[in-house]
Amino acid sequence: MRLLADADPARWIPVTGSLGLRGRRHRKAAIRMLLGQAGAAVGAPPTASGTRSGSGFGAWALSQAAPFLMRKADGRVLVWTWKAEPELIVAMASAQELTPQLRTARAMMPMEYDDTEEFRNPYLGAGEKLVVPLPQPGPTGQSAPPFATYTWDTGTHLITLQAVCADRERFGTVISAVDEIARTLRTADDLAVGEAGPVLRLPPA
Repeated sequence: MRLLADADPARWIPVTGSLGLRGRRHRKAAIRMLLGQAGAAVGAPPTASGTRSGSGFGAWALSQAAPFLMRKADGRVLVWTWKAEPELIVAMASAQELTPQLRTARAMMPMEYDDTEEFRNPYLGAGEKLVVPLPQPGPTGQSAPPFATYTWDTGTHLITLQAVCADRERFGTVISAVDEIARTLRTADDLAVGEAGPVLRLPPA
């Protein structure tokens, strides 16, 4: 299974499709933001500059390896950053096999993750959208950045699109652009010649 999506090239830069020097700044910004959110979740202390400890070098190192890691993921991960300001927002789509362990982990998520609304995608059907503009403080009391998560349960895989924004005041102005990506997200299986491509799922009559 591979993921496909249509991101407006006037707004987004694809991180997973860039190699070498091309796109390095956007890769580094995207990875730094993802590492920062992960650090906030586990309570890693921020540095004097406001970033999580180790995130600078870690973001640089991962930005160099990211294209090859994404190739190894075989299209199961897609990442974009804001074209005009790569440090503003990053969006990442992923496909995970729905193992019993993953289902258990989802069932044990904090209560704030229950406040979802229905979000329809013409390819994946009905899913869920969670918008958290003011996340709860982590173990150290530091607030995590605002984020939005879109999820679809296909029965065999969990398709997720998550966007993390560095600016709370501008979060509401860019979330509609993430909605646009979410509506185009779809899967494509490895098919033999002559077989059909992505299936359009129509809602029940």
